[in-house]
Amino acid sequence: MLVKQPDWETRSPWSSHNDKQMVKINPPKAAVNGVIRVPGSKSLTNRALIMAALAEGKSDIQGILRSDDSYWCIEALTKLGVQVVIEGETAYIEGCGGVWPNRNAELYVGAAGTVARFLPGALAIAIGEWSLKGGSRLSERPLAPLLGALTQLGARFEYKKTDRCLPFTLHANGLQGGEVIMPGSTSSQFISGLLLAAPYAKDRIIIHIDGEIVQKDYVQMTLDMMASFGITPEEALDGQAIVVPTGKYQAQSLQLEPDVSTCCYFWALAALTAGTIRIEGINATITSQPDIEILDILEQMGCTVIRGEDNVEVQGVRQLKGGFTISMKKWSDQTLTIAAMAPFADGPITLKDAAHIRHHECDRIAAICEELSKLGIRVDEHQDGLTIYPGQPVAAVLDSHDDHRMAMALSLIGVRVPDIRISDPGCVSKTCPDFFEQMSLLGVDIAYEQGGIEQDGR
Repeated sequence: MLVKQPDWETRSPWSSHNDKQMVKINPPKAAVNGVIRVPGSKSLTNRALIMAALAEGKSDIQGILRSDDSYWCIEALTKLGVQVVIEGETAYIEGCGGVWPNRNAELYVGAAGTVARFLPGALAIAIGEWSLKGGSRLSERPLAPLLGALTQLGARFEYKKTDRCLPFTLHANGLQGGEVIMPGSTSSQFISGLLLAAPYAKDRIIIHIDGEIVQKDYVQMTLDMMASFGITPEEALDGQAIVVPTGKYQAQSLQLEPDVSTCCYFWALAALTAGTIRIEGINATITSQPDIEILDILEQMGCTVIRGEDNVEVQGVRQLKGGFTISMKKWSDQTLTIAAMAPFADGPITLKDAAHIRHHECDRIAAICEELSKLGIRVDEHQDGLTIYPGQPVAAVLDSHDDHRMAMALSLIGVRVPDIRISDPGCVSKTCPDFFEQMSLLGVDIAYEQGGIEQDGR
């Protein structure tokens, strides 16, 4: 696999460490113990921002994630004429009621897959002409199921390079109602992108879903957020059809919960160092974020998990357990996290049902197999996952593949193995710009390298 070069254009002013070529990680001097609060959920942030922009009235969204993805979402909404004011981790949004003030604009969405999948439908409900483009990797990622459904409902797209991919110009004259069929196996974001816009169609929209939905919890997250803004779709008993009534979102005051996907790296940090990490603001029983399933796996690996009303604590062990197979279908974002932990278990771990992550920021299955192999770890690559065998990783220079989840997962190797270097630490700004600072505060030895000169990570 070729080394993936950073797509610098997708980095936002909220990004950190773009000037750093490498991060070097060494194990902490003792077990990692701490109580932390991580930033808000990326998935919830971008859903809430777009629904608030479409709503009638002024919303305040508390606990937003200040990352590249949310920055580009806010930037696009601002170019559409929506007033968005950011104060700390709170966004104040003056909704447009479904009529975008700026009917002609060029919009850039960086590397934000959620924005690329949520914005086209939100634009298509109105009258106007907008051009959308994104970073190079995002322009390769599929949009066909969503754009095909929107075309069927009355939108018209003019593609600049590749059919049904970014970049394109959208000629919108409102969405008609009716019935559409969308595949469930490709990405839940396509279904969410149509759901989010559907209330503003001229007549109700019925979405029929062909096959089982990949990461169905994210569709439920969209439905729950729609209900928070006053629109409640009806699901068929088998979950294969959703009827969306017409209406308009109403402004809300919402508190978003922390990003469970980011929490997982810190719980894994406790597991690997026989330490204890408690994360505030999470109720594991009621959260709709599917990555919370990692807690069950950490228990299977021998850790102790304490689920409180407003926090989750993980207590690690000296020897992690392995020797099992895990389906990653519902929570595939953590495939890399488990893969990074697996060499330190007492038996092989197989991760399956994650073929779709080959089409994310990079081919994540191929990429993690390549990087684990550099460490001297035996790994078998499968079409839909991988098997990782126990071993003692050796020091190596690893490639982040310009993928935030690759960088954060590979950093976990460094808490057990000295002199782990990872290229382009700035890529974590897509979801957690201060990730390495938080690791440093918890006692992990973090240093940056720029032009061969090492800099302290604190």
